[in-house]
Amino acid sequence: MQLRLPSSISEAQRCLAEGAVPVGGATLVWAGWQRDGFPEQAVSLRNLPEANTVGPEELGGAVLLHQVDATVPDVLHRAASGVGTGAVRRAATVGGNIVGSTLRCLLPAALVLDAKAVVLEPEGVNETDLTELLAKRHVLLALRWRTPLASGYRKLEGAAGGPPPLVVAAAVHADGNGPGRLRVAVRDGYEVLSESVPYDTDAAQVLETLAGTDLGALPATARDAVRDEVADVLARAAGI
Repeated sequence: MQLRLPSSISEAQRCLAEGAVPVGGATLVWAGWQRDGFPEQAVSLRNLPEANTVGPEELGGAVLLHQVDATVPDVLHRAASGVGTGAVRRAATVGGNIVGSTLRCLLPAALVLDAKAVVLEPEGVNETDLTELLAKRHVLLALRWRTPLASGYRKLEGAAGGPPPLVVAAAVHADGNGPGRLRVAVRDGYEVLSESVPYDTDAAQVLETLAGTDLGALPATARDAVRDEVADVLARAAGI
């Protein structure tokens, strides 16, 4: 297998056009390749500047999870720091986790940030939403978002050998002259649910509105985790 390491967008596009398979951090694809056979060519974006940014409103797809620091919003920082072991976080990438993983540990955080995906295709660079990113399994160059007023992340303990642990992510966003929005995403097993409701400093009112969405049908343990995390994020957004 030839591993190609482009250092420019045009070179990366050429790799994809010539059939190179995106490799990410190889933490997930390697076992499959050992089982099913290796592709003739693979491409990594680790030398591509546009895929390695870490900032308050942008995170590159080739960034290793252990490099996701407090520069980004709290919800994304905590999600990345809670993935696997230290060895996994030093090898796995943002793009590989969101696009190539069934766990998608960073997806709830990206959803509540209302992030857009900058994707690389043989024809060019485009911006799309997370739904299309996952459906079409695009090559992720970067995530971009607007800084929230407050955000938070909660991961419950999971049973050994059981389903993935429950994850709750939440963020409050300003909305010009409007009241703003609260976004909440929950990973329950392998499913990710997300909802958005108007933001209000009255936590009881917000939680009542949220209970009327699909999140209100979650199991009691999950609902309790959502209530606790949302109350905390609302308090921080209000400066309490």
